[in-house]
Amino acid sequence: MKFVQIIDFETDRIDEMRALSEDVDKRFAGRESSPARRLVLADRNQPGRYLAVIEFDSHEEAMRNSADPATSEFAEQMAALCTRPPSFTDCDVVDMSDFE
Repeated sequence: MKFVQIIDFETDRIDEMRALSEDVDKRFAGRESSPARRLVLADRNQPGRYLAVIEFDSHEEAMRNSADPATSEFAEQMAALCTRPPSFTDCDVVDMSDFE
């Protein structure tokens, strides 16, 4: 079953956050427990607030990813760019549809 983690964070340094994410994407590319997809959303009603939706093929892969020291390092670097500590919500994907 697919698994999604939603990271709710606030930053006034989104360009630095984006650059950090791009660097991590390159380092994590091809890694067995890497996320399958990332979607970053900007809250139109609350400037500086973002939601990152990180999709994994399974909860087990997400847990392997979380246990990797490189992931912890990224999380620390990300938190340093935030104006408040990020919050995390873990979700099992119950249904998904692509509308084309």
